[in-house]
Amino acid sequence: MKKLIFLLLLLPVLLSANNNQVTSKIKEVTVYLNGAQIKRNAVFNLKQGTSEITFTGLSTKVNESSIQIGGLQAASILSMSYNINYLSSSDSRGRTQLLYNQIDDLDFKITTLNNIILGLEEEEKVINANRSLNSNVKDLDLNKIKEISTYYRARITAIKNEIYTTSLQIKKLELNKRAMKNQIQEINQAPQKEHGEIKIVFDSAIETNLDLSITYIVSDAGWIPNYDLKSSTINTPLNLTYKAHVYQNTGNDWNNVKISLATNNPNINISKPNLNVKYLNFTGGYKSKYTSGFVKKNKYVYNPMVKQVTGIVTDESGAPVPGVNIVIKGSSKGTQTDFDGNYNLTIESGEQLVFSYLGFETQELPIFSSLMNVKMNENIEALDEVVVVGYGTSGGLNGRVSGVNIRGVTKKNEPKLPLYVVDGIVAKNFAEGDLDSNEIQSVEVLKGSNATSIYGNSGTHGVIVITTKKSHSSEELTNVKFNIKKSYTIKSNSDITAIEINTYKLNADYEYLAVPIINENVFLTAKFKDWEKYNLLPGEASIYFNGNYSGKTTIDPYSLKKEMTISLGIDSNISVNRRKVQNFKSKSFSGNNRILNKTYELVVKNNKTTSIKIKLLDRIPLSQNKEIKVDNIEFGDSSYNKKKGILSWELSLEKQQNQTKSFSYQIKYPKYKHISL
Repeated sequence: MKKLIFLLLLLPVLLSANNNQVTSKIKEVTVYLNGAQIKRNAVFNLKQGTSEITFTGLSTKVNESSIQIGGLQAASILSMSYNINYLSSSDSRGRTQLLYNQIDDLDFKITTLNNIILGLEEEEKVINANRSLNSNVKDLDLNKIKEISTYYRARITAIKNEIYTTSLQIKKLELNKRAMKNQIQEINQAPQKEHGEIKIVFDSAIETNLDLSITYIVSDAGWIPNYDLKSSTINTPLNLTYKAHVYQNTGNDWNNVKISLATNNPNINISKPNLNVKYLNFTGGYKSKYTSGFVKKNKYVYNPMVKQVTGIVTDESGAPVPGVNIVIKGSSKGTQTDFDGNYNLTIESGEQLVFSYLGFETQELPIFSSLMNVKMNENIEALDEVVVVGYGTSGGLNGRVSGVNIRGVTKKNEPKLPLYVVDGIVAKNFAEGDLDSNEIQSVEVLKGSNATSIYGNSGTHGVIVITTKKSHSSEELTNVKFNIKKSYTIKSNSDITAIEINTYKLNADYEYLAVPIINENVFLTAKFKDWEKYNLLPGEASIYFNGNYSGKTTIDPYSLKKEMTISLGIDSNISVNRRKVQNFKSKSFSGNNRILNKTYELVVKNNKTTSIKIKLLDRIPLSQNKEIKVDNIEFGDSSYNKKKGILSWELSLEKQQNQTKSFSYQIKYPKYKHISL
């Protein structure tokens, strides 16, 4: 029985002797947009022959296939494996035992001090008893009494002071003891912390000291490009600060390590594409729902720090699109754009947003920024098949007469037109285009009994109820790597560590810009060139002008334009107003054609105390159908781009000065058809 007990006690020692565990230290980290490469260093003695070494304390997020070992010298690797150890670490047991030993030492000190206090109290009792005895002696002279009283007073005072100071020492020791007990409780209640281990079997012809490097890729780490754009006045260069927001939750703290930032990802499939022959054949009278596609260049990278996304959704012309469905992919949570195309969505989980709207191509974008403005592209094939068959209110049409196509029941080729009601009044001979889209507050489509119960037989072919506004306001994926000179400590807690990559001065051209057909605010913009040489990535930028925070924008370096333009904010001291000039005498019909005469005035006023230069933009629609004619174009003193239909004015306004610009055009099309103005 004694031998068995001895073997059981010796077993942990034997196991510890055969288990060659080596610790390593993180020296360098290369952070990718998603993921990171860790480089560790381990120095240890390798015996002659075959040895099994376990490198402990690694991350549990290691990509096993990415492990590389360097510095082998004459040694070779027979086998290697990576595993996760879910057992409690021996370090925790060692820490608790050390604390228990320290508590025992404190108990000994406290007991010793308590014994000192007991001795002092006994001495005080003896002195008090002796003083009482001496007080009964009648033949003591006055000097003797004074001498005895002085001694008693001095000794009692010394005893009281010593008891007090000893009690303070005991109190401090008790506080330390309590803190150690709380620490033991926290250690015992803490969840077991698993860690990664790399087990390697080495073979060496000689005993040697190895200085080994271990590199591997881990997940749950990355960096997000971020920018600060600052300008003091419109006559100074633009200061661009390029920053990286680094995060990691790998389970290991990166303490005082050398950091590099890579602008690519380690896990991208780089297999080249193969282009094969495509054969055409008939599909049996139906259109296949499968369409050939291609892999798009991934411009944006998921940003796990984003918890709130705002933005505006526009169509290809730049007009806001209301009613767009925006859903977090993989969930049922989402929102819709409002009348002005704006949206706001709280992100609790998920990595992508899905933007969808009838007649437009669905887009899926990674959540890369707290500001995501999206341009929707029309789906021509889907538009050809759109038929409004709903009843009651059609929320998706709010504010959009353009594109509303109600197909009534046809008899031969005779078109059946819906009834239009504008602000509660039936509008006879009304056609889309009679009202400017900027004048429309909402649109409601009624069909069937919902229409006839209110408007009788006049609503047989549907009713479009339009409410107008009542007021207006005047207002590269490359392999570039950034090696950071300063060492950083980045904790494994998913918090952001901001690292400055560099600061650049950009020669910028400042300009006020107004596009009232889309937005009645006036924006201060800055244009700059040669941004390609800075290896920028798509990211969020904070704008500061004249010492004040102006808002956020997005930098997209993948733009094919030679100049990059950013908005520095809205200047409320410049107002612009776009209004339609009514021409009630113009003809609405000519034979079988419908005629629309459009005239607009743009009024710009400088309310600032200084003169300004401002660029004013508007447009004239272009026809994509030979039956639609755009004629009688009058663009005044603007610069007119006939290919795009864009009107441009370069204005100089003195303080408190205003200018008015105008343009007009005529649209002619078959009166029984509808166009999208």
